[in-house]
Amino acid sequence: MPIRLGIAGIRLSLRLWVSALIALLAGACLTPIPAAAATPSASSVAAVPAPIGVPAATRATESGSATANGPRGSANSLAADGNRLVPLGPGDSITIQVYGQPDMTSTVYVADDGTVRIPLAGTVSVSGATPVQAAQRIAQALKSGGYFVNPVVTVSLVQSRSERVSVLGEVHQPGTYAIDPGTTVFDLLALAGGETANGADVVYVRRHEANGHVTSYPVDLQSLGGAGGRAVLGADNQAASRHLQGGDELFVPQAEHFYIYGEVNAPNSYKLEPGMTMIEAVARAGGITPRGSSRRIEVKRLGKNGRYTMTHASADELVQADDVIRVKESLF
Repeated sequence: MPIRLGIAGIRLSLRLWVSALIALLAGACLTPIPAAAATPSASSVAAVPAPIGVPAATRATESGSATANGPRGSANSLAADGNRLVPLGPGDSITIQVYGQPDMTSTVYVADDGTVRIPLAGTVSVSGATPVQAAQRIAQALKSGGYFVNPVVTVSLVQSRSERVSVLGEVHQPGTYAIDPGTTVFDLLALAGGETANGADVVYVRRHEANGHVTSYPVDLQSLGGAGGRAVLGADNQAASRHLQGGDELFVPQAEHFYIYGEVNAPNSYKLEPGMTMIEAVARAGGITPRGSSRRIEVKRLGKNGRYTMTHASADELVQADDVIRVKESLF
């Protein structure tokens, strides 16, 4: 009987030891690892998707990732970020993501004072900063608060409202419009309702330079559209037409006109087209009446001395701005 009790006691002790060992191992496996201490690779940061629920048309046009020590990414991506000239400003909508902390993802608006409110970090100023610079400032604020060791923050520009351009002149709806990094002159004209019938083919982008001067860049709309135009514009002017900046002004001047009367079917004032000849001007006015003659065309033109002169015009002569054309009756 004592031997049997001794064996039962040994079995009970072994069972208790095994149970304790299993509980110890299970507890060690379930111990959480702080997510803030993990530092992801550059490739994993780039793979962070756009926030769910944001329409495709308004998803981020620019984004950048950074730690408190500086931007993250390859040399090529950092160089591309350096070329982005659109700073954040009041009214902009941005998405903020912290790697490994999905509950901290949020889409916020930049306040009027140029700040955004970040959980655990308070308000952070992002006005005038690019998305990469804003991400670095937010990462530094989170690190300074003591909640994270080396957070990786991604800031994405969802919609820009701080970058605005004025549209003036011969457009249906002149005013001030918000732009994003991809807005072109054609896009801006469409926002303003398009040109009026008196709008010119060459418009001007007025830009306030860093030195305080205002530079006017001519933009030939026909040339940009592939139809050819009057002006051969330099590379700087073509670049200005494709990359608008906040504070720019787009001015659409009134087109040059000519006047035609006499023996034509529709005497009136008409828009002067590039390279238009006298016979084309007559055709624009509906053609010559049965009483008129294409050989009896006169043009009244303002000379360099400030005086008007009346001369005979041939059919292939070029029409100039403010010409007054008269088609006379046939002699026979």
